[in-house]
Amino acid sequence: MTPDLFADSFATVSVVVTAPLDGPFDYLLPDGRPRPEPGQVVAVPFGRQVLPGVVWDTRPERPVDPGRLRPLGPLLPVPPLPEPLRRLVDHVACETVSPRGQVLKLALSTHAALEEPRTVELYRPADDAQARKLTPKQHQVLAAAAAEPLAPADLARAAGVSSAVVKKLIDTGALLSETHVVEEHWPIPDPARIEVELNEGQASAARRLEEAVQERRHATFLLDGVPGAGKTEVYFAAIAACIRAGRQALVLLPEIALTSQWSARFTRTFGVPPVAWHADVGSARRRKIWRAAIEGKVPLVVGARSALWLPLRDVGLIVVDEEHDPSFKQDDGVTYQARNAAIARARFENCPIVLASATPSLETVVATGSAGPDRIHRLVLPERHGSAPAPKVDIVDLRSARPRRGAGFLAPRMVGELEATLERGEQALLFLNRRGYAPLSLCRACGHRFRCPNCSAWLTAHRLRRRLQCHHCGFSMPEPDHCPECGTTDALALSGPGVERIADEVRHLFPKARTALLTSDTATTAGQAAAIVGAVERREVDILIGTQMVAKGHHFPDLTLVGVVDGDLGLGGGDLRAAERSFQLLYQVSGRAGRADKPGRVLIQTHLPGHPVMRALASGDRDRFVAAEIEEREDGLLPPFGRLASLILSGARQVDVQAAARHLALAAPVDPGVRVLGPAPAPIALLRGRWRERLLVRARLDVDLPDYLRLWTGTVRLPSAIQLTIDVDPYDFL
Repeated sequence: MTPDLFADSFATVSVVVTAPLDGPFDYLLPDGRPRPEPGQVVAVPFGRQVLPGVVWDTRPERPVDPGRLRPLGPLLPVPPLPEPLRRLVDHVACETVSPRGQVLKLALSTHAALEEPRTVELYRPADDAQARKLTPKQHQVLAAAAAEPLAPADLARAAGVSSAVVKKLIDTGALLSETHVVEEHWPIPDPARIEVELNEGQASAARRLEEAVQERRHATFLLDGVPGAGKTEVYFAAIAACIRAGRQALVLLPEIALTSQWSARFTRTFGVPPVAWHADVGSARRRKIWRAAIEGKVPLVVGARSALWLPLRDVGLIVVDEEHDPSFKQDDGVTYQARNAAIARARFENCPIVLASATPSLETVVATGSAGPDRIHRLVLPERHGSAPAPKVDIVDLRSARPRRGAGFLAPRMVGELEATLERGEQALLFLNRRGYAPLSLCRACGHRFRCPNCSAWLTAHRLRRRLQCHHCGFSMPEPDHCPECGTTDALALSGPGVERIADEVRHLFPKARTALLTSDTATTAGQAAAIVGAVERREVDILIGTQMVAKGHHFPDLTLVGVVDGDLGLGGGDLRAAERSFQLLYQVSGRAGRADKPGRVLIQTHLPGHPVMRALASGDRDRFVAAEIEEREDGLLPPFGRLASLILSGARQVDVQAAARHLALAAPVDPGVRVLGPAPAPIALLRGRWRERLLVRARLDVDLPDYLRLWTGTVRLPSAIQLTIDVDPYDFL
């Protein structure tokens, strides 16, 4: 039967589908079926697939002829997606110029959680069971089943009988089955257990946070405290207030490696472990956590940035720890900034949010000086908690105190301090933010450099695996026994230090010292990272060597020396945040020294002792450095005083990518508040086998940059072989 084409005679439902399209899309509501509420999760036909989607709050901008609409599929057995989370999907899609369906997929990433809850058959006694002629063992089974319905194996175990006895009772009808949903028991943290005595500054900050939680009031707080100031204890007080109010708390951490120590501190404080969410959590556990979140059964979740998209039903507090950390920015797919998205979710949830850091981002610092709804309230903890003084920072000028030729990469002063630390029975940490053994591999005979075949990048030598690897695309090859250019054998030369090479040097200098290496290569899972951290805590390690995984959040009471091998690393290149990031990273790693009652010391090797970052670290004058950075950004109208967007075009043929980039640039709308730079080859012009061209957009703050980008890119048709990636407020300039 041909449907009536008059729209008013049809009931339609708007649905956002988990496909990389914007939506929402209209579907026909079958006759007699009640209209689903916004937020309900449905299965809908989409092309040749059936995909999950969510009934949305808004209608499509352009209505479709009802004759072309497809019927709405069944509701899925899951509570509706909370309204604040739907608003977050809309907000992030708008700000990142991403399809709404692609953003929604972040919230519906655990497809198994959308299925019927897992059930189990449990058995109870039939009404006439006791009237039957039974053996003593059968009576034991019935007594156990009367106390609590159980599965057959559990019944046999509880009654102390064989499975055959239980099976006989089932076969004769003396035991009847009942279908039960498998329930997961989520332990409730006990806020009454908190015993940490806060100092005056901590107590004042904690009161401000607790009041906002108790009043169910939205406010954004910066918890600004030096390393070791006890920031975690302060926001633990706010978490306790949230749990007492019966609401849910969400804590975001930048690194999986931080989870183990954070979880241990949480467990000591609240008596139960937190619920953790990150990439290493198995699929079955993820399904349980997602269901518990949307059903309001889990009181707190701690996790990486993806935890922001969990469908918690009643959020009373959000914490972003180490809020400055660049890993909160997602660089592929939906290129969102989790810190900014968390601030938006707190606004939609009408709850407070805490941004904690010893080195706040310039964006956050500037926002503390602004008025209006975006203002951030600053809570300062200027001193370390307890008796620990700040560590003394010394700069080692490698221009005059360089290591002896051929002796390695540690300056004599660094070696002497390591030796003295070991003699005192204390621990040391050596930091180099470069993975692998050496960043460059070449042939001694002809000078051939080993490059990645898929990227504009050199291959890094990894001695632990005896391979050369690209850190951009993952390509790797065995260490060659001859040069592919000239054929010379045994001519491989490794240039420069990586963290593995520093570990080798330390083992050579101090053969009796117990060492450990903590990098993303040696700790690929949260469990492996936790094992290394635990060994340091138990004093099973004398010298810890690592990359940025060792820099933040860790508390090692007996670690008194921090040595930075290459303090200049990260100061070069075209990244506007290079100085800020370098200062943050080195300040954070310096804060690992002397956190208990033993004084700490920090040595930073550098060829640039006069650089503002080095001077600020040596003087301990963080605020002066930040003020200078803010002034420089303001003069250049760079973030946070202006906005940037990066448009990357990529494809298999370089000439096609260049032509598409020129075509896109010529189509840019003219706006006095916007400047389009490029196109030009991206710094990494070849990545994963695809050529890349970049346009960089600079805009004044009074320009709606996402809207400008939508207007621009919406009018341009690019060849299907060319991919366009838009990154608003980019952190990666490669």
